Amino acid sequence: MIRKSIKRNYFYNLIYQMLLLIASLITTPYLSRILGARGIGTISYAESVVSYFTLFGTLGITTYGQREISYVQGSLEKRSQVFWNTKLLEICTAGLALAAYLIYVPLQKNAAIFSVLMFNIIAVIADATWFFRGMEEFGIIVSRNILFKIISITYIFIFIKDETDVVKYAFGLSFFLFLGNCSLWRYLFRYIKKVNLKNLHPFSNIRTVISLFIPTIAIQIYTVLDKTMIGVITQDAFENGCYEQAIKISKMLLTAVAALGTVMIPRIGALFQSDEIERVRELMYRGYRFVWFLGIPLCFGLIMISDNFVPWFFGRGYDKVIPLINILAFLILSIGINNVTGMQYLIPTKRQNLFTLTVIIGSCINLILNLILIHQYQSVGAAVASVIAETVIAGVQLIIVRKELSFWRILKTGVNYYISGLVMAGVLWIVRGCFFPSIIHTLILMFIGMSSYSMMLIFLKDSFFIGNMKIILQKILMKVLR
Repeated sequence: MIRKSIKRNYFYNLIYQMLLLIASLITTPYLSRILGARGIGTISYAESVVSYFTLFGTLGITTYGQREISYVQGSLEKRSQVFWNTKLLEICTAGLALAAYLIYVPLQKNAAIFSVLMFNIIAVIADATWFFRGMEEFGIIVSRNILFKIISITYIFIFIKDETDVVKYAFGLSFFLFLGNCSLWRYLFRYIKKVNLKNLHPFSNIRTVISLFIPTIAIQIYTVLDKTMIGVITQDAFENGCYEQAIKISKMLLTAVAALGTVMIPRIGALFQSDEIERVRELMYRGYRFVWFLGIPLCFGLIMISDNFVPWFFGRGYDKVIPLINILAFLILSIGINNVTGMQYLIPTKRQNLFTLTVIIGSCINLILNLILIHQYQSVGAAVASVIAETVIAGVQLIIVRKELSFWRILKTGVNYYISGLVMAGVLWIVRGCFFPSIIHTLILMFIGMSSYSMMLIFLKDSFFIGNMKIILQKILMKVLR
């Protein structure tokens, strides 16, 4: 079987991440002004609650399905069997979650918002994204995502006009997710065929699915529970609104780092199944180097420009987002590293139990710190708890794989980027006082940051940066000459 190009698949994902970035740059300032921090906070809290139902609707099925499909990419018979077994199980679990949700909704204060968010759960029933990820067909996923992101942006500017349109906005978020998942089914039968019902046993691998579900629960605790706990403890939608905006910015930048991981997971699974262990290690070290290369300037740069960026981007009333961003920026590095170790290595190599252990440790730390810190420091306390939890997970995972992947080699791959990142931060620290909050001045600061970082890498003769720049310049030159 001809394996898909990692570079091509990363390029597909990068295009989509760029679209997400552009979409956020367009819609976030508009929505922050139209809905206000309290409106954003209300939806953030409701989505965090709904996510628990979607969590139980998916169990560990999407992770399991993607992994299993990656093992049988070359066999029509086997991948069809895996798909239908997995999908039938997902329909059953999501159906039960939907039934429970329909009982829950009428009991809520904001029942209208919770009602329209029901499509998040229905979208699980229609979801086939995990299949295409397992097949490494990221072009199809990205094309779908781009189309429905454009439709979503159009919807926002046409229908969201004032702070009373919170329900309309929630509907758009949920309904277009459902439609997007439905749209993938038109491609499915190019890759699978119908299977005799007698040969289907959707519950045969339920133990494995549940073993993958346990870390998913733990991940949910330190990614979504923050918002739920802020809402419950502070009873203040404003705190949740500021936290939502800050986490959105840090996660938006994190997607550029995580995009490589999305395409690496099925590849590592396939290589592991073929017993190409040395090739797996080589890809892993490249993954860590990529996190350092991209994550360090994004983390340090975001911290240095946050006080210039936040006032004009979000508008009045979002001053608290600045310290939150300065804390949550470190998630780019900690999540980036544990994404490589956990999602790209432990899961594809069938060691989800070890992955589960690390995530449970992190989630327990996060839960305890949330209970202590949110009472005293509100959303800032939740931000600190998240960063500590993610850092602990990254550290524990590196300790677990230390005999297979050298801890010191992983750190060593980032030396040039640590130095260049610190120089960049120092330059921005010196010059940022000369600029006031505006889009032009933020762009100038970004240019200064990127230039100083790039020049330091050239000075340090970083082979990764220089090699990739030569490839890019050669391709541009060839196109110009043509």
